[in-house]
Amino acid sequence: MRLTHVAHLRLPFGPLLSHDPIVSEPGARLPVSFDQARHVSFGDRPGSWMALAMRLPSPVPRDDLAAAWCAVVQAHGTLRSVFVPDDDGTPALHEVTVEAGRWTEHEVLPGQAMNDALRDVLDATCRPYARPSHRFCVIETADGPTLVIAADHAHVDMWSLLVIARDLLAALGRIGEGESPALPAVPTFAEHTVELAQRPPAPDEIRERWDHVIEAGGGAMPRFPLPLGDPTPQPERVVIRDVLDLRELADFSARASAERVSTLALAVSAMTAITLELAGTPLRTVFPVHSRHQDRWHDSVGWFITNSVLESADTDPRACSAAVKQAIRLGSWPLADLMAPWGGMPEQPGMFAVSWLDLRRLPVRIDAAGLDAQYVGAAIRTHGVMLWFIIDDSGVHLRCRYPDTHVARASVGTWLDALVARMRDLAADLTDVQA
Repeated sequence: MRLTHVAHLRLPFGPLLSHDPIVSEPGARLPVSFDQARHVSFGDRPGSWMALAMRLPSPVPRDDLAAAWCAVVQAHGTLRSVFVPDDDGTPALHEVTVEAGRWTEHEVLPGQAMNDALRDVLDATCRPYARPSHRFCVIETADGPTLVIAADHAHVDMWSLLVIARDLLAALGRIGEGESPALPAVPTFAEHTVELAQRPPAPDEIRERWDHVIEAGGGAMPRFPLPLGDPTPQPERVVIRDVLDLRELADFSARASAERVSTLALAVSAMTAITLELAGTPLRTVFPVHSRHQDRWHDSVGWFITNSVLESADTDPRACSAAVKQAIRLGSWPLADLMAPWGGMPEQPGMFAVSWLDLRRLPVRIDAAGLDAQYVGAAIRTHGVMLWFIIDDSGVHLRCRYPDTHVARASVGTWLDALVARMRDLAADLTDVQA
């Protein structure tokens, strides 16, 4: 399952509808995680959402779709919460009730692409302070509907979107069998936020490591190692690449196994090598890690992702494996306390982040190929570089977002070309490690 972009999403033409629920006034206050607070504090804005699109093989009545979606919302507490700015502008999170409402059909203007019409709907409804900040959209065709599940990032991560899709399909299946679509209750993300805040303080070694990381970044998180041009936010450029097909992935994994490391560590080796060659510096990148450390969170929806930093100066795969483990450990402690000396996570233009999601390893799965399921990213302005790797049963896919300047096109394009070539070379040549 690839991570695409709203402008690149393959959509059929047909009536575009969204389910407009009935939402109560804000109720009891809920705890806010460090990453939620950081995200929402940037203000109400378009393009802060994440989505998953999939196509059903046959028509489904609108009432059944609405009932199934409402069952999903009732099962996951974060979908029944909204952000409200406090008097001082600080984001506060509150419980709400969300009930079935009505379907709204959105006009698709003459000459307007379906992608643009969908983007307008999601930009308007899936914002940090929207009530609710999620939307269930449907494009109806005679062959069956295309479903789009979208929410502001404050309430979901990519794993969560997979949970929502799985639960929606399960609820539809129950309706088809004449049963109630109600889904089992699962722990809420607010409970996870409380649990994380109650963890013991990070040990001195972790604090010292973060001090080093921030100092090495010139007082902020890592930047892309090559020039990007104008440091102010620019229209984004999005590149989507198929890096390795299924056979090449098998060879790449075999090489990693021969080196006694993970596929991630071998990919880090490739990134380290090209960064040293092109920029003359070690690989330093923001590295998102998940906090679903207990099985009880596997079926929950929320933002279970926080940031760490990956530093790698040695191309040896085993050294890269150690760097990955260190990054995971660095990101396994509550960041609110660790980032306090800098007043929050210190950023600067050009921030560089690499995300790695191996869908084969997740305990949550859907028939992505049969449903033509795709992750969908929003369109934004940016001054940083964000790279996502998605690994599934068809191979390794890459999506990269960076500022659309002439300088960044040359720098990031060269870096990406070198990375893809390096990874393919590692997959193609096993002779030096098979002995």
